[in-house]
Order: sequence, then C-alpha cells, then structure tokens
Amino acid sequence: MSKMRSFDEIWKIAADRKGGEAAVEAALQYPKTRDEIAATPDDRFLATMTRCIFQSGFNWKVVEAMWPGFEAAFDGFDIGRCAMLHDEDFERLVSDSRIVRHGHKIRSVQENAVFLAALAREHGSAARFFADWPADNYMGLLDLLKKRGSRLGGNTGQYFLRFAGIDSFILSQSVVNRLIAEGVVDKQPSSAKDKAAVQAAFNIWRAQSGRSLTEISRLLGISID
Repeated sequence: MSKMRSFDEIWKIAADRKGGEAAVEAALQYPKTRDEIAATPDDRFLATMTRCIFQSGFNWKVVEAMWPGFEAAFDGFDIGRCAMLHDEDFERLVSDSRIVRHGHKIRSVQENAVFLAALAREHGSAARFFADWPADNYMGLLDLLKKRGSRLGGNTGQYFLRFAGIDSFILSQSVVNRLIAEGVVDKQPSSAKDKAAVQAAFNIWRAQSGRSLTEISRLLGISID
C-alpha cells in the first residue's frame, strides 16, 4: 500500500474528472447518524434486507413497483410474525401474486426475521446493534451478515447496509478499480488478507479526511467513472 494516494490527491483526481470540487461534493452520499439508525424500527431493517435480496439478480424496477404488495404480504415485516412463518404460510406466499414468487428468497424473510430477533435479544434492538458497530471494522459486519443472515453475502449485504443508511462502502467495479490503482488489491477482494487491506485503506482515508466510509466509497467510484 506504499504507493497509495492520500484522500486529498484522490479528491483532486475526482474534481478534475467531474468539473470541480462542488460537483464532487454534490455527487457524494452520506450515512445516517448513529441516533437516526438507533431510532429505526427493526421491521425496517427486515424490509430493507428483503428488498435487496429480491432485487439481487432481478429487475429492480419490478420489485419497486410491487413493493406495497410485499409490505402487505409480509404484515409490514413485523419481526415476530415473520419469524414465526410456517409451512402453510410459505405455501400461500409462493402463490401470492403481490410478490415475486421465489421460494428461497421468500424463506429468507423468515430466516432474517429470526436473525434480527436474535440481535434484538443480544443488544436491546437490532437498530442499536447496527448503530453501535464500529466503522473501522466494516468488513467484520459484512462477514457477520453473511454468517448469521440469510442471502446477505456479497453485494446484497453491502447494498442492505447502504440503503439502511449505515456507514458503508460498496465494492463496485469502479471502487475496486480505484483500489487496484492505489495498490491496495490487485483484483476484487475475496481473501481475508485482501479484505483487511481494503479496510485498512478506508481507515487511513477516514483518518485523513474525517469523512465517512459512505462518502469515501462514492469518491473512489467517481474518481474512476
């Protein structure tokens, strides 16, 4: 990582590409505050997980258009009700035309409700857990989602955290290309070593800039796009 540019140097690259610092600032995204995350009802985390899972490998606009039907079919993603879904419920849901009828993804709603209920028992609420997770170990949070959640590995877990407003980076191709250009990795990070290197790089840029992971992630992307 010896040749890695500083945050300010990457900012200048992005500004040169986008037509100035104001254009870069306008293109950034920002996470919610810890207080805002902590105040989020746990059912909204289940809803966001579900939306990201159903959108994965599918037409996002179709899921978006059907979303009121998802909310109705899954009782507003009430954690207790969704955690208790049983075989008769699944038989009904796979025939429910209000939602995308994908059996394994439907099953993930129940499994992720159980996951969120466990977080709530352990931390007071799932929201409190997400609010308290340290940004300097974001990769650890992705690993936890993959291990304890259902269908939340890879990009799906990353998009869930972003859409939930949690401070996060998304390893899109443009972000990875910037990481490659900075000598952090030489390909899409998959090994523990590469993931640790990516986290370390983001931590350095956070320390240099005082910016969030979300802002830095977006900056890296637009410095390439």
